[in-house]
Amino acid sequence: MPWYKRLELWAKLALTFAASALLWRPGRRRPPGTPLPPPRKILLVRPDNRVGEALLTTPLLRTLKELTRPGAPPSVHVLVHAKVARALAGHPSLDALISFDRRRLWLGPLAPGIRALRRERYDVVVDCANWEAPSVTSAIVSRLAGPHAAVIGPQVWPVSLLHSISVPARVGTRREAVQRAHLLTPLTGGPIIDALSFREPNIGEGFRTYLRELQGPCAVLNPGGRLGERRIPPEAFAAAARALLTAGRLPIIAWGPGEELLAQTVAQGAPGALVAPATNLDELAALMRAAGLTVTNNTGPMHLSVAVGAPTLGLFLRMDMERWGHPSAPHRMVDLTSDVLSGPGLEARVFEEARAFALSLVEKTA
Repeated sequence: MPWYKRLELWAKLALTFAASALLWRPGRRRPPGTPLPPPRKILLVRPDNRVGEALLTTPLLRTLKELTRPGAPPSVHVLVHAKVARALAGHPSLDALISFDRRRLWLGPLAPGIRALRRERYDVVVDCANWEAPSVTSAIVSRLAGPHAAVIGPQVWPVSLLHSISVPARVGTRREAVQRAHLLTPLTGGPIIDALSFREPNIGEGFRTYLRELQGPCAVLNPGGRLGERRIPPEAFAAAARALLTAGRLPIIAWGPGEELLAQTVAQGAPGALVAPATNLDELAALMRAAGLTVTNNTGPMHLSVAVGAPTLGLFLRMDMERWGHPSAPHRMVDLTSDVLSGPGLEARVFEEARAFALSLVEKTA
């Protein structure tokens, strides 16, 4: 581990110990397995700035609304980073969305926004972090937001010092969507919903016209991604586009900020493919749902495609597919790390994966 990473780790440990000492109150910790009374108002905390992370909280929304307090579901609030609030705004299972600026969290209870959270008097606050990379920030915000609440979070040292109830990781799976919803088992007694979901996309008439004018079966390709080293090369996406053309689908190449040249490069390698217009999150969601097939890197749009119910072929590079993927039908996840590192054969592999995936969907609807 580089020295600066070790320094960061020790700083986080010191911060956790200091926060747990300053915020300690007698009687907060509860024994493992302690049942909680049905809550009236719940806050979910995930102040991460990635769209995919925001979408991975949606299974908790449905679990809370459908599996707790039958006939009288709790009021569910979610605290997120301001950059990703757009991913959850308008979700049908969400009662309030709170954008949080964590830059002045060092002020503790006086940090901007904390007083308003404390006035809500939440019955339960859920620290929606994970077991493999626990977030000190998320744990501190959760405890500050709910001084009298039962704070639930992952059972991992040292952030569990700030929780009332620490939940051990679920046995038998490492899939992040399942593990995240598993945090709610003290409230549900065990059952969870692990499916991602999204609001009805809010699009204008101009984009509705664009969707209506698309001819025949389509597919969305998303060759971009936040981290370049985890992207499959554009030549491989061009091979996927050619495969989709042979399977009778029109490839539409989507792109995000700064990725238009990448989309054009893919299109040049697959004559007949189209480059999508610039899209916002709702327009991309609507396009994916209308096309009915998505080929994408492991990135936020992969989770968005799954959330809107579009059959998704997720291509992984140097990422834990078991943890971040969505293996259940109609989706398929493929780890291409060894193919990328070995060089020859990558384009042929992606061509065959995309063609077989597209044809399998035809067979299921026949």
